[in-house]
Amino acid sequence: MWIDRALVLAATLVALGAGAQVFKWTDSQGKTHYGDKPPEDVKRQELRVPSKSYDGPPQIQDWAAIIRRPTKVASLQPNTAGITMFSATWCGPCKIAKAYLKEKGIAYRDVDIEGSEANAAEFDSYGGGPIPFFVAGPKSMRGFSPEALDQLAAAARR
Repeated sequence: MWIDRALVLAATLVALGAGAQVFKWTDSQGKTHYGDKPPEDVKRQELRVPSKSYDGPPQIQDWAAIIRRPTKVASLQPNTAGITMFSATWCGPCKIAKAYLKEKGIAYRDVDIEGSEANAAEFDSYGGGPIPFFVAGPKSMRGFSPEALDQLAAAARR
């Protein structure tokens, strides 16, 4: 029963795109109907469903050109430390991670994601997301765990 109503409603919405009038009526058995041609002998109600259309030129994007476009971070200095940490000044786990890295004597490059547009673009090139975020070559880690960071640092030294 509900499938019939859903199909009728879908057909009604399709008909709206064609600019047809849509009516709602109830038959003598109490069943509700939707359509563009109600019977003459029933009380009917014309439905007004707003439709939004876009009459501008089609928006076409050349995805191949977008993919080939050089990233904003292509001109950044290479990371000689091996580990890059994306952080923010207000981030509690970032502060803990920095203290841990300092205590262990692990060299890293700190990128404050709110420090500049270039920093934000570099972080976005990795997909953004939660911080702290660490990158060491092809490996990455989100969040802070001493054990996991030790493993990442060991991988960066190889």
